[in-house]
Amino acid sequence: MFKRIMLFMLVNVLVLVTISIVTSLLGVGHYLTPYGINYESLLVFTLIWGMGGAFISLGLSRILAKWMLGVRVIDPSTHDPQERWLLDTVYRLARQAGLPAMPQVGFYESPEVNAFATGPSKRRSLVAVSSGLYTRMDRGAVEGVLAHEVSHVANGDMVTMTLIQGVVNAIVMFIARVIAFTVSQGVRAEMRGMVNFITVLVLEIALSVLGMMVVAYFSRIREFRADRGGAKLAGREKMIGALEGLKRTLELATVEHAPSVATLKISGRRRMSLFSTHPSLDDRIAALQRG
Repeated sequence: MFKRIMLFMLVNVLVLVTISIVTSLLGVGHYLTPYGINYESLLVFTLIWGMGGAFISLGLSRILAKWMLGVRVIDPSTHDPQERWLLDTVYRLARQAGLPAMPQVGFYESPEVNAFATGPSKRRSLVAVSSGLYTRMDRGAVEGVLAHEVSHVANGDMVTMTLIQGVVNAIVMFIARVIAFTVSQGVRAEMRGMVNFITVLVLEIALSVLGMMVVAYFSRIREFRADRGGAKLAGREKMIGALEGLKRTLELATVEHAPSVATLKISGRRRMSLFSTHPSLDDRIAALQRG
């Protein structure tokens, strides 16, 4: 746990330092002028902060997944039967999906029944499965899970979700600052700085909640698409079998263990529907059964 906290703090410091340097070099940090808001500077400022943080996290996603979850990348030359089967299955599915490069295949020790895909591009991706998934599911169901994750990579979901998150971040920051400036103009000059700061803080929190709903909505759409892709790669019965297997072990399919990769796991706990990154397993199974 301490390692994960330190890693999280280190990444955030890296993001803050990098983006601060970029905004300083571009001279867009000071968007408030004696004449009001410089909207051009504010737009560039919010885009850099909103998109920059998202893309830095994407670039580090494989490294973070390995460190935070303890993912062990399987050596392509392995002779271990279990590891060999995982590698061969992912490679076969990746070739079927037309990926330009084979994903790294990883394994992490966890009782959760889950898997995830991550990475900055189709050429630099990682597909990892938990020990709980491999030991609690038959190979047909595991193949369905792997097909789902390979479909995430083939669909470019890592980049797509990063773009959506970045745009949402930028919009939240832009709107919060415009409203805060307007509100601060209604108080005494000596109070404007504090009012502006507090208003920005409150609005960013409130608008971020709304932004989470938007990101979750697109994430749920993406899950249905990955299910359809998994069905094409491994067969509809194996994909349905994978989802039914996850349903039987839902209490072990946790996303709290690593929120940074939650949206790219195959399953998550049922939460409030507006904030859920995954549709219910029943809905996903029904969608596949309808064809």
